[in-house]
Amino acid sequence: MKTIGLIGGMTWQSTLEYYRIINETIGRKLGGSHSAKILMISVDFGEIEKLQEEGNWDKLSMAMTEAARNLEKAGAGFIVICTNTMHKTADDVQENTHIPLLHITDATAAVIQSKGFKKIGLLGTIFTMEQDFYKERLVNKYGLDVIVPGREDRQTIHRLIQEELCCGDFRNAPKEHFIRVINKLAHDGAEAVILGCTEIPLLIKQEDVKVPLLDTTRIHAEAAAEFSLK
Repeated sequence: MKTIGLIGGMTWQSTLEYYRIINETIGRKLGGSHSAKILMISVDFGEIEKLQEEGNWDKLSMAMTEAARNLEKAGAGFIVICTNTMHKTADDVQENTHIPLLHITDATAAVIQSKGFKKIGLLGTIFTMEQDFYKERLVNKYGLDVIVPGREDRQTIHRLIQEELCCGDFRNAPKEHFIRVINKLAHDGAEAVILGCTEIPLLIKQEDVKVPLLDTTRIHAEAAAEFSLK
């Protein structure tokens, strides 16, 4: 079993889900009392969020690369960045380490292709919904048609993620707004919707909507467990 190197804390609530799902998957695969071999570096999300809002992606890439290198030195067999947005730095991390990086978009695309979906809705932070690092990978590498909410909805979703979900406030977050936006994406032709922020699945469940949801936290964590056994 390869040791999984997690870069977590973005946020700790969703990183907790990674740890749980990875270990549950290993337990199912190997049976008995087996659990995953995991190393983790957990960052201060307050510092990460500030740099994101400032647009200081060079410093963010340095932080993610340093974390990945430290995991590599400690014996990790591969790297998992436990968040969607910070995959903007994934290419820099991969170029500056000597072990594989398991990309969340590739893991998600594999599930999409296995289900035969072609047109996909995407929810996440404004960085994930608007910038090329995520959408273009799905379009150019996997030939998918990716649609996102309108500008006003993108801004509202981003604000709710940053101000409420990332602060662990799931009780007061306006769940109905996420549901309305997901249903609008389905109305616009999305065959499934990517929950492209690892906090959204903590609020929105499949039973809330009819359109298939792609929980990137679960998909990525299960892929990490599978990869550790290859």
